[in-house]
Amino acid sequence: MEENGIPLWQHCRRGCLSTADLAEEMDNPTFRSDTVLSDVHLHCPSKRHLMVRLNAVGQPVFLSYFKLLWSIEDLASGKHVREITTGREHQCTSGDELCDKDRTKMKEGELNSEGVEALLDDDGDLEVVRRPRSASDLQAEDLLRDIVCPVILMKGKEDAFEDEEQECTCSDVVKIEHTMATPLEDVGKQVWRAAFLLADYILFKRDTFRGCSVLELGGGTGITSIIMGTAAKRVYCTDVGEDLLAMCDQNVALNKHLMEPGGGEIKVKELDWLKDEFCTDPEAPYSWSEEEIADLLDHCSVIMAADVFYDDDLTDALFRTLYRITHNLRNSCTVYLALEKRLNFTLRHMDITCEAYSHFRNTLNDLENLQDGKMKYTVEPIKLDFCQFLVYERIEQLELWKVVANHLT
Repeated sequence: MEENGIPLWQHCRRGCLSTADLAEEMDNPTFRSDTVLSDVHLHCPSKRHLMVRLNAVGQPVFLSYFKLLWSIEDLASGKHVREITTGREHQCTSGDELCDKDRTKMKEGELNSEGVEALLDDDGDLEVVRRPRSASDLQAEDLLRDIVCPVILMKGKEDAFEDEEQECTCSDVVKIEHTMATPLEDVGKQVWRAAFLLADYILFKRDTFRGCSVLELGGGTGITSIIMGTAAKRVYCTDVGEDLLAMCDQNVALNKHLMEPGGGEIKVKELDWLKDEFCTDPEAPYSWSEEEIADLLDHCSVIMAADVFYDDDLTDALFRTLYRITHNLRNSCTVYLALEKRLNFTLRHMDITCEAYSHFRNTLNDLENLQDGKMKYTVEPIKLDFCQFLVYERIEQLELWKVVANHLT
């Protein structure tokens, strides 16, 4: 969004554009070719977002409430998931979807390994297949997938936003500060669907992660680490960029009450995949102490990453980092990788492709076939047949992979 060639948020920062003017412009957003906007923000059931501040680079920062379908207290009480979900199967929905166990299964041949063939008709045109509406869909009318533009609440109207959320209890809402419509290099400041998928799995398998020491790579806004913190003993949530890490740290503070029942701890740290060493500069605000590095290497048993596979160079850097860390860990480790296959039409191929996804799969295969005499990686996909714990749209292009890293020597 620009005025006289200058982004509107810069006008606001310079004092030439009022908050009301910015709100009016944001109600009718336009995007440049380098703008990236997460579907989570377009199809979020919350129709209003409170703009709380401008970040260090002048981007609007919003506060959103993400609803849990049942409270952390219920899960922490020791009840089995099946007990909690009894009689509530149809509440375990995203906009117009039921639990995956109730979802219509893919027909044989409907998707190839690239997830492309099912989307093309006989003439090669893109074909959108929509699931028929059912009676259960009508029960979720309030969660329908409506496109909504962000509405900025002006200063002094925060109470209206709080009133809208007052029926949500502290233990069934995750509060996240984030940006929207960022350049590609700032996509970590948005919330992405694969983070919700991984959070779902963590909540479904809470006993698996209880008491663990966990490392998240590319934690972004921190929502997955926050969910993991409700079960794990300690989570190191890592990313790069002081502004992003500060936002993540703020989100951890906003949701500290969710970790308190289980005694979990989240530490926000800098970890640059393009560097071979941990940042230990005491002047850097999110650097590592020698004790923290030792704790990670001695006790970490779980590594996770969500929606970080969108650039081939970064994918390569992540897998190099993954190998380096798992090789240096004292014990075996399980890695969880969540992602969304994104289809794009390219002039180079004159076809619909999933280039970033294809590169991810090739690199994952290389890791599994690695024979260096030091590490052995076992890779398997995780079936998405578990219920949703967060309200979002669980589309068929979402995937979750499990990698077990074992030392050979």
